[in-house]
Amino acid sequence: MTVHSVEPTVRRLHRDGVAAMAQGRPADAVRLQRAGLALLGFGLPIRVGASGAAQRPGPVEDGTTTTGGRYDALAGRLLISLAYAEAERGRTRYGFELLTLAGALIEPDDRGVLVQQRALMLLRTGRFTDALADFDEAIPLLGGERHLPVLCTTLLNRAALYLHAGRVRAAREDLASCERLAQRGDLPLVAAKALHNAGYCDLLSGDLPRALDAFGAAEPLFGRHGPGFLPMLTAARARALLSAGLAREAGRSLDGAVTEFARHRLSQELAEAELLRAQAALGYGDHAAAASRARRAERLFRRRGNDAWVGLATLARLRAQLPGSRAPGGLAARAAELAGRLRAMGLARDAEMADLLAARALVAAGRTGRARDVLAAIPRGRPNESLELSLTRRIVRAELAAAEGRRGPALTEIRRGLAVLDDHRSRLGSRDLQVGITALGRELAAAGFDTVVDGGSPAAIFDWSERSRAQAFGVPPVRPPADPVLAEALAELRQLRESLRTAELERRRVPGARTRCAELERTIRERVRRVAGPGQTVPVAGLAEIEAELAASDRVMLSFLTRHGRLHALLVDAGTVRMVALGDHASVEDAVARLRYDLDALTGRRLPAALDAAIRGSVTHQLDVLSRELMTGLRAELADRELVIVPTMALSSLPWGLLPELRGRPVTVSASASAWLRARRRPVPGERVPGEPVPPLLVAGPDLDQAEVEIGEIAKVYPGSRALTGAEATVAATLAGLDGAPIAHLAAHGHHEHENVLFSRLDLADGPLMAYDIQRLAAAPASVTLSACDVGRTVVAPGDEILGFTAALLYAGTASVVASVARVTHHAAAEVMTGYHCALADGARPARALADASLADPFAPFVCFGAG
Repeated sequence: MTVHSVEPTVRRLHRDGVAAMAQGRPADAVRLQRAGLALLGFGLPIRVGASGAAQRPGPVEDGTTTTGGRYDALAGRLLISLAYAEAERGRTRYGFELLTLAGALIEPDDRGVLVQQRALMLLRTGRFTDALADFDEAIPLLGGERHLPVLCTTLLNRAALYLHAGRVRAAREDLASCERLAQRGDLPLVAAKALHNAGYCDLLSGDLPRALDAFGAAEPLFGRHGPGFLPMLTAARARALLSAGLAREAGRSLDGAVTEFARHRLSQELAEAELLRAQAALGYGDHAAAASRARRAERLFRRRGNDAWVGLATLARLRAQLPGSRAPGGLAARAAELAGRLRAMGLARDAEMADLLAARALVAAGRTGRARDVLAAIPRGRPNESLELSLTRRIVRAELAAAEGRRGPALTEIRRGLAVLDDHRSRLGSRDLQVGITALGRELAAAGFDTVVDGGSPAAIFDWSERSRAQAFGVPPVRPPADPVLAEALAELRQLRESLRTAELERRRVPGARTRCAELERTIRERVRRVAGPGQTVPVAGLAEIEAELAASDRVMLSFLTRHGRLHALLVDAGTVRMVALGDHASVEDAVARLRYDLDALTGRRLPAALDAAIRGSVTHQLDVLSRELMTGLRAELADRELVIVPTMALSSLPWGLLPELRGRPVTVSASASAWLRARRRPVPGERVPGEPVPPLLVAGPDLDQAEVEIGEIAKVYPGSRALTGAEATVAATLAGLDGAPIAHLAAHGHHEHENVLFSRLDLADGPLMAYDIQRLAAAPASVTLSACDVGRTVVAPGDEILGFTAALLYAGTASVVASVARVTHHAAAEVMTGYHCALADGARPARALADASLADPFAPFVCFGAG
């Protein structure tokens, strides 16, 4: 066989190898390019001489011939492609040696191809300055239609380099040119990569919804034209989640990407994913795991000879080691040396982070003068600065000021940092992103709290607690635009959930249904997260405003705080604020968990008398523990006044009305004092159309004993109300009835989803009404009662941000929600709820009506949230 006869096969192998590499399959790419070289007479393996230069072998003994120079150019093209594929498998030095051999074989017209490939390999090994020079040299050499695909990828890769350097505008220009040329040359995979990288531009610019939209648009293109890149899209979304403070969710998604990258031997992507995984662990406070992951990333990058990325991984490791470091001075020296290395490699933003880390370590070591010198040399801020860098800058400056006894400047820096965080939050339309982003300001809020507690008055402490808690309530609600994909996903999820509910009742399985539900929930989350925020926030209420409203309503407020493991309460009355030391937070958390477990157990099947008595005794004991830890020191202060409670962490799901001191007392629970005041001032909707008042809505869900009886009794209280029962109690009908209703009562099975709180739901005739559905309302109902089990439970994030079904109603604008924080029997719910609505119809406020009605059941775990 002659070389001439195999030339078409060689060219096909080369094309297939390039395609395999483009689809993220380097092992296949190596195999195909080597097969082509073998057919050209380049025997396997391609050898590297002792001098480091690659050597072309002689004739192969099976009768094929060497190229003899006639097809050297073709061999050179295969070597160029093989060089990159080998480098991507971790054989970086070998890849560069193959490029040297290729340079002696290619035609002059292919010089641009070789130079851009070398530039890409330099980029992938972190030699950014050299890579940029080669990219700039290659682009003018790649004119003409023949090299159009290579030109597209060159522009794409130079844009990636610009992104590393933070040059977003230059990156956008290259990506726009790349996408335009890719469309002209019918290169859909390259177009998808350009869209993907445009998402990174948006992410660096702080536009998270737009970034998620770009990643979402790229996904189907990758699915059709390059499935091997889907794990990279997963990593991109994880990076976006990290920028929104959702570190645990980012970590879970990265675990899958790490597995895929390892399976396909994508060593650079694997190392980057490990580094992201370290940053995720750092985000949720697992410093040991963060340091371990960062060390692994360092090893992987070092194996590739990628010094720049080694530096980034080292930075992550040092950041993880600072908390609890016994030698912060030594860590400061290592961070300062790293900053110099990163700056020399063109990574100015990362060098600044290393400098800030050094300054922070110096403050921890007590070397405040040296820390001040380091900070003075760092620029005050740059346009398009990342949120993380901006917040870190503020926390370091605040810690230095506090260490030097300059309390005012410390608080100024912290306020400015939280203002930056508020601005970013206001651009997000999804509540879970608004809640998640608070985690990024956790250290700022803690530093501010420590500063005011150490030297401030109770009034100052109250002001600070309001500035740093439940800030997502300060973002006006955004109604998502019409989205056919979202609507279809919601409809299918509802149908599947209904099928699962029916199957559970019939004790049969629905294969694949739960997996599909998880896929649909992911789709819905991602679609909703693309919604942009209103770009504005409502100011935090001042203490004088709160005191005036408390005086007008004759109430007293308890705002709970935790510091160094102990609970405290700020008692706010008309004209006074006092701070009262309470009990141990861990003991309270444990007692709340045990109490809810016991309350749940009492609502199960009929219990033996002895077991029932034991559980009731345990309930009494837990309430005694909570009374001792929470109410000691407050009993005399409270007298018999109505209460507004601003809880913290586990206290958000405590059935307050069961405490002996609060039995029969009106109690309102609100996420913050500001949220309570806004709810109090919210106008009550009354008409959808002028002259047509909206009737109260009463809904009975399926498979719930006494639900229709309960609705029938409550309907007698509200003549003219709209009752939905049986097949009429659909999701669409319920949402239509909720829209702007003055009063709504829903008696339906409820499900609190702790891991996916925005899918907490109520069962209706045609499927679940989910927390996600609530934000579709044009006008929130004024007062809602949920007599279902445990839908009053919430997941509490840093900053006492809350998520759940009840929280969704409050975020949407409902003034008061009465819901259960534990399971409740159908009979007890019907009895308490009927009494509640009778009192409400007689003019009582929700908190008073619930307090009176709950006397009918000693263990009714209902809570009044919102305005009360």
